[in-house]
Parts: sequence; C-alpha cells; structure tokens
Amino acid sequence: MADRAPLDISSLGYVAVGTDRLAEWTDYATGLIGLQRVDGSRVQTAFRMDDRKQRLVVSTEVSDDIAFIGWEVPSPDALERVAARLDDAGIAVHAAPRAVCGQRFVGRMIWCHDPEGNRLEFFCEPEITDDPFVPGRAISGFKTGPFGMGHAVLKTPNVEALVPFYRDILGFRVSDYALSPIPLFFFHVNERHHSFAMVGTDVRGLHHLMLEYCSLDDVGQGYDLAQLEEGRISQTLGRHTNDYMTSYYTHTPSGFFIESGHGGRLIDMDAWEPHETDCGPSFWGHERLYLTDEQRDAFRDMRLALARDGKRAPDCPWLRSVTGSR
Repeated sequence: MADRAPLDISSLGYVAVGTDRLAEWTDYATGLIGLQRVDGSRVQTAFRMDDRKQRLVVSTEVSDDIAFIGWEVPSPDALERVAARLDDAGIAVHAAPRAVCGQRFVGRMIWCHDPEGNRLEFFCEPEITDDPFVPGRAISGFKTGPFGMGHAVLKTPNVEALVPFYRDILGFRVSDYALSPIPLFFFHVNERHHSFAMVGTDVRGLHHLMLEYCSLDDVGQGYDLAQLEEGRISQTLGRHTNDYMTSYYTHTPSGFFIESGHGGRLIDMDAWEPHETDCGPSFWGHERLYLTDEQRDAFRDMRLALARDGKRAPDCPWLRSVTGSR
C-alpha cells in the first residue's frame, strides 16, 4: 500500500441517482427506508434523513444510476487542498457556480470526474435546517453526524485505476481489501469502518448505498415490511465480517441496492492498519437472492466455514444499543 495522503475529506455528504420511476421511489424511500420527502417536481425528488436539507436526490434527468456523489470537507482551506491535489494530478477541477451550490444547499463546492467518469462533488459549509426530521415510517433515526450519510459502493471493471485515484490523490484510507475471487477495496474517511468501497465486476455503476439506523429494531421492522413485497429483498438479514454491520439489502427502483443496517464498526483511524481478508463477507445470513445457485453456494460455504471455526465479531452492537454502553 502507498503512504497515506492527508485526509481532508470528512464524510459522505449526499448522493444523486437516476430513475424513470419517481413515484415508486417516493413510496420506497419513505415507506420502507424511512426517509423524509422534502422536495419534488415532475423530474426530481429529494429526501432528508437528518438535519441536512437533503441527502438523497432522485432525478429523471439522469440516465445513469449515479448522477453525482457529494463528499464533505471540513473547511474552505481543506477544499482548496483537495482542488490542488486534483490539479497536480492533471485532473480537471471545476468550481461550482453559486446557483449549483444553492441547489446542493452548500456554501462552496468543486467537482471533477473520477477515472471512470463518475461525477464527484466536494463541498463545505452545508446548510442545516432547524425543522425536525420527520421520518416516512416510525423509526428512531439514522446514524449520521460526523459519520456522514453512510457508505457508497461502486461496481467497476477498472479497480487498478480507481484505487490509486481514491487512495493516493483524494486520500481515502484503505480499511481492508480482498484480491480473490474478485477484487474488493474498502475505504474510510472518518471513524465509520468504510464510507466508500469498490467491487471489481465486468460492469460499472452503483452497487449499493448503506444507511445505518439508530436501532436494530428499526432494521428488523423494515425487514418485516420488505418481506411483504415479492422480490424486494436482494440479500437476507445477516452480519458482515469486516464492519460488523447487521443488515439486509433491498432492490431500489433504480436497480442498485440499499443496505439497511445497524451496529457498524467504528475504528481508531490513527492506529488502523489496512489488511487483506479472505474469510468471506458475512458471519451469517446475507443470502444473495439475486445470484445463481452456484454463486450462492460459494458464499454459503464461506459462512459455514466461519461457523465451524467459531468465528464471530468481538462484541454485540445490539447489547450496546439497549444498555447505552460502548
């Protein structure tokens, strides 16, 4: 691994995606995920999940599943440093006009494209609203604040180009990675185990967004609701081996997944060392219903091997959630 660049990016701020199913998105985002619809038109709908004016934007004006990904930086000075590193690397950097900053509800913003053409926006001074967050279903809320919106995972046939861009130029720090049977890289920019990841595939696009709930019961009740919709669940309830998240995945109207989780791992960024993992992605569960039987069997064999070896996470986020301990 290369030496770590300075960490000026602090969290995943917002994401915009494309769709031709705005009405279906509103029902899904509010009724199942629990987001609050705050703005809508014939071509675009925006959703809140905390005190930010918007976190997720869904638009019919975008043909791709990713319109843009917004990364927050803590100050104008940090924004200048990000711009300078991109410029030094020969990557075109653009300052967003005031009108675009207004659409994103931020004070300042720059943007560029990553090596695969994904539009990345870097911003500071986000607008905060005093209006209380009103969830679309009865949940206790989402874990955001300094940890950001959650995490985003890209599919890419070009891991070799994307890893140096995000790691060496932007300064994302590697949490862990796997090289076989497919390349997987997980990156952190704050204490959340990962705010960004990439998976090597033969196609490009958004694999999933993860939103973390404040209560495991919020996840379980959503899981009950998702099971009422035929074909909605893409991965069953399970627990990951690297970030310890207990979660399930659902199909969005745009085709990618949303992971609904609780109890994600927080890491000590100063002491953390990136490492390779080969034990598989889940301690239990996370049956990938969208894969072939042969592919599902391979993941199941890895889980059963962990079970035979008695491998498990070192603590219990559910117990912490009900006792208030850390």
